[in-house]
Amino acid sequence: MSNWYTIRALATGAEVIIYDEIGAYGVSAKGFLAELCALPDGTPLTLRLNSPGGSVFDAVAIYNALLRHSGTVTVWIDGIAASAASYVAMAGDEIVMPENAFLMIHDPAGVVMGTAIDMRAMAEALDKIKGSLLQGYSAKSGRPQEEISPLMAAETWLDAKDALDLGFADRIAEPVRIAARFDVGRFRNAPPELAEAVVNAGEEDPSAGAVAPFTDAGDEPATDDEVESAGGEDALGPESLPADPDPPADMEAAPAETHAVSTIAADIRTEALTHARVVVDLCRLAGQPQMAGQFLERDTGIDDVRAALLATRAEAVPDISAAHPQPGRPSGARPWGDVIARTFRLKG
Repeated sequence: MSNWYTIRALATGAEVIIYDEIGAYGVSAKGFLAELCALPDGTPLTLRLNSPGGSVFDAVAIYNALLRHSGTVTVWIDGIAASAASYVAMAGDEIVMPENAFLMIHDPAGVVMGTAIDMRAMAEALDKIKGSLLQGYSAKSGRPQEEISPLMAAETWLDAKDALDLGFADRIAEPVRIAARFDVGRFRNAPPELAEAVVNAGEEDPSAGAVAPFTDAGDEPATDDEVESAGGEDALGPESLPADPDPPADMEAAPAETHAVSTIAADIRTEALTHARVVVDLCRLAGQPQMAGQFLERDTGIDDVRAALLATRAEAVPDISAAHPQPGRPSGARPWGDVIARTFRLKG
């Protein structure tokens, strides 16, 4: 199974690398914590972060574990520390950001389907989660929670200088070169210069899949592992993505054509990833996350996915209308089917 983190021993300490979505591929923070706790007491840690975020609960667990670690923790933001990854970074005794790196904070988000009581319960849970995150951001930066809260609500992107000024970073380092691996387009306020850097890097290497920088220290980027199962956290198997177009035979003699092919490959990959995320989100919303894999394998269209989820949900909910007739509702009605149909705006 693919993994989103690596922990390895160094001559004088240990290096922890999180270069992907936290909690991805069905691998929770449990394994991470077990490996971290296995390190000798007092081991100095270097945490290298380049992540779009992920599971907030896993991030909180990692943050707390790093705080408990008896050795010093130095965090390097090697490109992006967004969402939950920015919270993990706050556990560092020192946070170092290359000049062109970014840190992003925003309010936690979730998906719920059900009654008004369910909606209120989710809202209350998100408020509590935000309160926990605010404590961590405030503790590191020294800023009051009342100042940080609106920054989270606005989805605020901070470059190295901004982060340093606000107390979210302790030191600025030399800039790094960023190679595309994950799509920053999922965030509404991603800086144009970051999106452009990712696109340009994707044209240079269209097979790359999350942002993986090459530092001046000669570090190699994280391997381009794809998600092995579609039922996990935004999981995609490599077989679900279209192959990159073959380059022209006279590549060296036709740089313009090569550039066009690379651009097409990047566009195809982005479209496939967007389609897959929509499929996974719909399956989660319908309470059928395990069905995402078969939809992606068959390259099922979005409308057909909605129809299949509607049918599955309707069959799973018992028809109680015969025993408990309701005025104005046909005896064969299926209440949950109606709800899902309205939610998905099913046509036909």
